Parts: sequence; structure tokens; C-alpha cells
Amino acid sequence: MKMRKEDLPIALEMPVATFRVAEWDETAVAFVTLKAGADATPLLEGLPGDKCQCPHWGYMLNGSIHVIYENGDEEICRAGEMFFWPAGHTVRVEEDTSFVEFSPRRELKAVYDHIGNMLETVSE
Repeated sequence: MKMRKEDLPIALEMPVATFRVAEWDETAVAFVTLKAGADATPLLEGLPGDKCQCPHWGYMLNGSIHVIYENGDEEICRAGEMFFWPAGHTVRVEEDTSFVEFSPRRELKAVYDHIGNMLETVSE
């Protein structure tokens, strides 16, 4: 099975981010684009530790992303790097960024459902 990243269905879209996701067996394959200034932290409020509870494995295509973990540690992942982000993290970007990530399907759906609910609350 294969797909072009641009052909993945849009799972979440907002002014500062687009998340395209396909589910392949138990794995969610995502192509994510974030605009400068995007910060996931407010959208994760209400999850345990107010952090994403889904692990992700991936590859940075362009830009860079700040990953902040539950224990307060922070790292920056840059274009050309592969990454693993365990459950218990949030992210923010200072420049336009895109990456491909692979995640457990059920855990990712739970996080995306939460973000979708947060977006609905904000827009009301």
C-alpha cells in the first residue's frame, strides 16, 4: 500500500495546522504541516498531564519543532532528522514546519477527537 502525502485525507484542519491521516492496519500514517507560531499546548488541556498521550515515530521534512515532555525536558527536532516522541508531550513551532509521523491508530484518534472537541468549544 502507498499514498502520496498530499493525497492523505484531512483529519484536522485549522488556520495554523493541517493533519492528513490514513489508517493502515493498526498504524496511523500522518503528514502534518504547521505554520509559524503554532502551539498544540492549549488544545491538549484536559488530557492527562495536559499532554499528547500518543507516541509518534517520524521524519522531519522541513522546519523545526520544539517538543516539550512531561518532565519539562525540551528538544528541537529539525529537517532531515528522524524522531520518537513518547506519550506525554506537547509541541510548538517558530517557523513553518512539516513532517511525516507514524502512530498507533487508536491512541492518535483519541487525541484528534479531543483536539476536535477543543476546537468546537473555542468556536462556540
